[in-house]
Amino acid sequence: MTLDDILHGSKYNMERFNEDNKKALLARTTTKTVRGKETLYVTCPVRNKEIKLTPEEIVRQLYLDELTTTYAYPLSRIQVEYVVTIGRDKKRADIAIMDKDRLNTPYILIECKEPTLKDGKEQLKSYCNATGAPIGVWTNGNSISYYNRKDPNYFEDIPNIPCASESLSDILTERWTIDTLVKKDKLVTERKSLKDLILEMEDEVLANAGVDVFEEVFKLIFTKLYDELQSGRDEKRVLLFRNYGYTEAELKNIIQSLFDKAKNTWEGVFSESEKIDLSDSHLSVCVASLQDVKLFNSNLDVVDDAFEYLMSKSQKGEKGQYFTPRYVIDMCVRMLNPAAEENMIDTAAGSCGFPIHTIFYVWKKIFAEKGLSQSHLFTTEKKPPECIDYVNDHVFAIDFDKNCVRVSRMLNLIAGDGKTNVIKLNSIDFDRWGEETKNEDWIDVYNEGWKKLKKLRREKGSDQFYDFDVLMANPPFAGDIKESRIVSKYELGKNAKGKQQAKVGRDILFIERNLNMLKPGGRMAIVLPQGRFNNSSDKYIRDFIAKECRILAVVGLHGNVFKPHTGTKTSVLFVQKWDEELCPQKEDYPIFFATMQEPSKDNSGEKIYEAKNGKAVLDHHGHLIVKHDLYNHDGLTRDGIAEAFAEFAKKEKLSFFA
Repeated sequence: MTLDDILHGSKYNMERFNEDNKKALLARTTTKTVRGKETLYVTCPVRNKEIKLTPEEIVRQLYLDELTTTYAYPLSRIQVEYVVTIGRDKKRADIAIMDKDRLNTPYILIECKEPTLKDGKEQLKSYCNATGAPIGVWTNGNSISYYNRKDPNYFEDIPNIPCASESLSDILTERWTIDTLVKKDKLVTERKSLKDLILEMEDEVLANAGVDVFEEVFKLIFTKLYDELQSGRDEKRVLLFRNYGYTEAELKNIIQSLFDKAKNTWEGVFSESEKIDLSDSHLSVCVASLQDVKLFNSNLDVVDDAFEYLMSKSQKGEKGQYFTPRYVIDMCVRMLNPAAEENMIDTAAGSCGFPIHTIFYVWKKIFAEKGLSQSHLFTTEKKPPECIDYVNDHVFAIDFDKNCVRVSRMLNLIAGDGKTNVIKLNSIDFDRWGEETKNEDWIDVYNEGWKKLKKLRREKGSDQFYDFDVLMANPPFAGDIKESRIVSKYELGKNAKGKQQAKVGRDILFIERNLNMLKPGGRMAIVLPQGRFNNSSDKYIRDFIAKECRILAVVGLHGNVFKPHTGTKTSVLFVQKWDEELCPQKEDYPIFFATMQEPSKDNSGEKIYEAKNGKAVLDHHGHLIVKHDLYNHDGLTRDGIAEAFAEFAKKEKLSFFA
């Protein structure tokens, strides 16, 4: 019988505790045979007697050891199974640290009975409210949360609990630099995601705040990214997106001022008059939740999860357009292998996953060529001119959804050092681009990118054909295009007999539109519903594609990839347009086929993470790695589909892997 045997199958584990804690626990354990079964017992230092080890008790004993060693609390101030009176009921808090001057008054209450945060926090709140304890802690041995009870309705996140020699004000007033944030990043120390924190903020304040949740969280992330960027370029600068013991009104003024500076630096995302609409008290809780999170890392993937959640809630699911998981995007980028001199576009950009990940892929190539190293704050650092030039001159994104465009512009403005080619247009209805681009309000925001996009037209004055080298997109599947004015502009608007159809699937028109955006020899990755590859009625679509280009690869994605938004089975199609030099036309050629075996998500849409010997595998940021077989994640996982395709491409002497 081992500790792992006891924890197996429960929602508890020992991930967040260090080896010294675990060794100290093992030193206090004994094995007894109870009813013919081996059972582990531990001598509890507080109760001074043997206690049977359960999953909850393991976590409690490990945390008791941490309280006495790391935080230096004497056993005389610690109680276990502290009785809390709630009305007529008697409850028991797992651990209580008593006030140093009033040993019968709880100072910190710790809850590990409930293994999920939502249940544990509710239990903790009721205990703190009943006793008046100002600090609460919840842990299940994997994640941990620390709270300051401001009043019965609001429990603010705090970065840690004070040591025995400190006060709560010492924790709240400590000045943080970017280096402090790196060391104490909540996503690492508390094992949470930004999505988890937003869900917690929704439960706590946002749902009842009378505001647009998307807008207010977007403003806060926008402001915090700006604050981190300033400190990333001046490591001695004190971070301002933080409550250093201010009143709620003082904090609101500081965050509003920071938001105004961010708006002025990154124009075209928010209007000049835009203000933070959260009340002072609601803002204080939200800042406390986000202030210990490092949003910047080597590729901005921390914010991806949050925006996927926010935007799927607000509207995207209705249009059949779902955010592409970033591991699928990275596979596509690796397989198309874009270069610094090539022009790239996404015609249904969403939150700009394909362009952003293309940018980082090419930047890494530029850094490697120059012999430069990358730090964990790669995105905040000043880049060589070639990196900024690449974003400003070669990367484009189009989407018709206003909120998508704003998120995309924000991420690209950061990557492009204040410039971006993210444009709000309807990719399918290219005939009306001219009308949109004459609108004065539109011109104020998008004209700089539009001028660069026009230079890539194949014919002056026409927006039907462009000359891009690389295109990646996940177009919306749902809904048919019924306007004959639009359908008549497309070859695929006609059926197999050449007759114009009354309605055509949106994704079908996107296939042709995207091919028209590519120059001869240009290449594309597009996510499509599986039916387009199988249905006999769609043969005319497959014939059209084969006539226009070489089919390079088809990668079948697992049915769980787009859950919880949809269970639609999808595949990624990779093609290269015929060209005498880059892709000479052939009648017969091999095609790379692969099917994703690892689901990456469970049936409810929750991500599955890599683990070895029962322990989570973390990347060099300390973040969890999604378990998939699409590519090798920084040498920490096995080679996958992308590496196999690269070998195929070299063997076939494909131009972009030459």
